[in-house]
Amino acid sequence: MEKEEILKKLNGIFQTVLSHQDLKLEYTTSADDVDGWDSLAHMTIISEIEKRYDIHFKLRDIIKLHSIGDLCDIILKKVESK
Repeated sequence: MEKEEILKKLNGIFQTVLSHQDLKLEYTTSADDVDGWDSLAHMTIISEIEKRYDIHFKLRDIIKLHSIGDLCDIILKKVESK
């Protein structure tokens, strides 16, 4: 799996959860850059990612997330270690 593929899937998840069909994520995108990405939406997004990739985030993983790039890296690492 490639990081670019993960970014594309994440974009779809974010568009659905945030009801924001014009959203275009970049690796540098953070919660401060996206309207509606609050703590409740964040947990919904994490839950959707866990379902989609059949992975589980630990609290320390979630705390380390500062950007979409960080999220892509963690997903890639977890998927490759399965």
